[in-house]
Amino acid sequence: MSETELTVDKPWSGEPQINEQQFEMSDDPVDSIWEDDDGDFDVPPPKPFFEEKPERIPGKKDWFILKVQVNREDTIKKDLERRIAVSGLKEFFGEILVPSEKVADLREGKGKKKIVKRKLYPGYIMIFMEVFDDTWFLVRETAGVGDFTGAQGKPTPMLPHEVERILKLEQEVTTKLPELKVGYQVGQEVKVKEGPFETLEGVVDNIDYTSGRVTVIISIFGRSTPVELEYWQIETASK
Repeated sequence: MSETELTVDKPWSGEPQINEQQFEMSDDPVDSIWEDDDGDFDVPPPKPFFEEKPERIPGKKDWFILKVQVNREDTIKKDLERRIAVSGLKEFFGEILVPSEKVADLREGKGKKKIVKRKLYPGYIMIFMEVFDDTWFLVRETAGVGDFTGAQGKPTPMLPHEVERILKLEQEVTTKLPELKVGYQVGQEVKVKEGPFETLEGVVDNIDYTSGRVTVIISIFGRSTPVELEYWQIETASK
């Protein structure tokens, strides 16, 4: 060999030698570590950017009055009930009420009673609920709802005696016999338009709002005679 000898490394053979210090595992429990890009489970997971809000526990509910579009009270009530049912906030709401009373009316010319509902406060509905940001937004964003009653739009609960009076009235409406809308007054001049006294005129003497019968004083053979007629048998006398 020449003075300058070339040193050639021998081919590698055998098992690899691993420096165990390079692969030390974390002593943390498995559920507190996560797999990183290298797949070696040694990096703790990052904290979530948004913290989850604690679950709200239903609290005290109160009755509130809502201003709504006139003649749409029942439709708006149904829309509110539907939105509440799918909102996940149902436990924060109670009854929704359109204050009304039942009135018996007679169908024109048939003498039959027809029960109709008459709103006590057109343009307003009552709602039993707990008010906070989410429930307030749900109600206010319902089509046809104007605002809660209260100073500067701040919802103000109804006073207990106000709630009691309206709820009591609702109970009375459903239990007592409704009165008829007769449309005449005692002392008013009327004309009989149907029956044996047709075309005769007289003066209303008494009105039975339950049965719908009207007593009219009619002159028969020169004598003032009280005649009991049905509501639909008379009309206002022409002057």
